[in-house]
Amino acid sequence: MMPLTMAKTGETVTIRKITGKDEVRQHLAELGFVVDEAVTVVSEIAGNLILQVKDSRIALDKTMANRIMV
Repeated sequence: MMPLTMAKTGETVTIRKITGKDEVRQHLAELGFVVDEAVTVVSEIAGNLILQVKDSRIALDKTMANRIMV
């Protein structure tokens, strides 16, 4: 398992675990980041990620992306 920030651009990975406080996990779940969901890294700039999850593109900063384990 590794944090989502370690995934390369264009790579599709599956979420295995989401760490952090309940509020953080709930917020990520509302955005579509749930366990066993496929996520594609669209681009990465200075550690911040643009991700394709379900039918949406979502930008996450480095600290949030580090809480998503793939």
